Amino acid sequence: MSETQSGTQADADAERNIEPDEVLDVKGESCPMPVVKTRQKIDDVESGGVLEVVSTDSGSMSDIKGWASSTDGVELVSQIEDEDEGVYRHLVQKTDD
Repeated sequence: MSETQSGTQADADAERNIEPDEVLDVKGESCPMPVVKTRQKIDDVESGGVLEVVSTDSGSMSDIKGWASSTDGVELVSQIEDEDEGVYRHLVQKTDD
Protein backbone atom coordinates (compact mmCIF):
# COMPACT_ATOMS: atom_id res chain seq x y z
CA MET A 1 0.00 0.00 0.00
CA SER A 2 1.26 3.43 -0.74
CA GLU A 3 0.89 6.75 0.95
CA THR A 4 -1.53 9.09 -0.79
CA GLN A 5 -2.62 12.67 -0.23
CA SER A 6 -5.24 11.53 2.24
CA GLY A 7 -3.98 8.03 3.09
CA THR A 8 -1.04 7.47 5.40
CA GLN A 9 0.57 4.46 7.01
CA ALA A 10 -1.46 5.30 10.11
CA ASP A 11 -4.62 5.06 7.97
CA ALA A 12 -3.45 1.72 6.59
CA ASP A 13 -2.82 0.40 10.10
CA ALA A 14 -6.22 1.66 11.29
CA GLU A 15 -7.94 0.10 8.29
CA ARG A 16 -6.42 -3.30 9.02
CA ASN A 17 -7.94 -3.14 12.51
CA ILE A 18 -11.45 -2.21 11.35
CA GLU A 19 -13.79 -4.91 10.15
CA PRO A 20 -16.39 -3.41 7.79
CA ASP A 21 -20.02 -4.35 8.26
CA GLU A 22 -20.71 -4.04 4.54
CA VAL A 23 -18.50 -3.97 1.43
CA LEU A 24 -19.45 -2.05 -1.70
CA ASP A 25 -17.57 -3.03 -4.86
CA VAL A 26 -17.68 -0.21 -7.41
CA LYS A 27 -14.64 -1.31 -9.40
CA GLY A 28 -14.96 -0.26 -13.02
CA GLU A 29 -17.42 2.53 -12.17
CA SER A 30 -16.44 6.14 -12.82
CA CYS A 31 -17.63 9.45 -11.44
CA PRO A 32 -20.25 9.99 -10.13
CA MET A 33 -21.25 6.35 -9.55
CA PRO A 34 -18.91 5.51 -6.64
CA VAL A 35 -20.45 8.36 -4.61
CA VAL A 36 -24.00 7.66 -5.79
CA LYS A 37 -23.75 3.98 -4.83
CA THR A 38 -21.97 4.80 -1.55
CA ARG A 39 -24.78 7.19 -0.63
CA GLN A 40 -27.36 4.49 -1.37
CA LYS A 41 -25.49 1.66 0.39
CA ILE A 42 -24.73 3.60 3.60
CA ASP A 43 -28.49 3.50 4.29
CA ASP A 44 -28.16 -0.29 4.76
CA VAL A 45 -25.52 0.16 7.48
CA GLU A 46 -26.58 0.49 11.11
CA SER A 47 -25.43 3.48 13.15
CA GLY A 48 -21.82 2.94 14.21
CA GLY A 49 -21.28 0.46 11.38
CA VAL A 50 -18.60 0.76 8.72
CA LEU A 51 -18.95 0.52 4.95
CA GLU A 52 -15.87 -0.36 2.89
CA VAL A 53 -15.99 1.04 -0.64
CA VAL A 54 -13.60 -0.51 -3.17
CA SER A 55 -13.06 1.50 -6.34
CA THR A 56 -10.71 1.63 -9.33
CA ASP A 57 -11.51 5.29 -10.00
CA SER A 58 -8.72 7.56 -8.69
CA GLY A 59 -11.25 10.39 -8.55
CA SER A 60 -13.10 8.50 -5.83
CA MET A 61 -10.43 9.66 -3.36
CA SER A 62 -11.51 13.30 -3.57
CA ASP A 63 -15.15 12.57 -4.44
CA ILE A 64 -15.88 10.35 -1.42
CA LYS A 65 -13.88 12.61 0.88
CA GLY A 66 -15.91 15.63 -0.28
CA TRP A 67 -19.21 13.78 -0.01
CA ALA A 68 -18.44 12.54 3.51
CA SER A 69 -17.34 15.98 4.74
CA SER A 70 -20.55 17.57 3.47
CA THR A 71 -22.95 14.81 4.59
CA ASP A 72 -24.46 14.56 8.05
CA GLY A 73 -24.48 11.08 9.53
CA VAL A 74 -21.26 9.78 7.98
CA GLU A 75 -17.57 9.99 8.79
CA LEU A 76 -14.69 9.08 6.52
CA VAL A 77 -12.47 6.81 8.63
CA SER A 78 -9.70 6.22 6.08
CA GLN A 79 -8.75 6.12 2.43
CA ILE A 80 -6.00 3.88 1.12
CA GLU A 81 -4.56 3.44 -2.36
CA ASP A 82 -3.72 -0.24 -2.71
CA GLU A 83 -1.18 -0.30 -5.52
CA ASP A 84 -0.85 -4.09 -5.42
CA GLU A 85 -4.52 -4.55 -6.31
CA GLY A 86 -4.93 -1.28 -8.24
CA VAL A 87 -7.83 -0.17 -6.07
CA TYR A 88 -8.79 2.61 -3.71
CA ARG A 89 -10.31 1.54 -0.38
CA HIS A 90 -12.54 3.89 1.60
CA LEU A 91 -13.91 3.20 5.06
CA VAL A 92 -17.04 5.21 5.83
CA GLN A 93 -18.71 5.02 9.22
CA LYS A 94 -22.38 5.76 9.73
CA THR A 95 -22.84 8.05 12.72
CA ASP A 96 -25.81 9.20 14.77
CA ASP A 97 -25.77 12.73 13.29
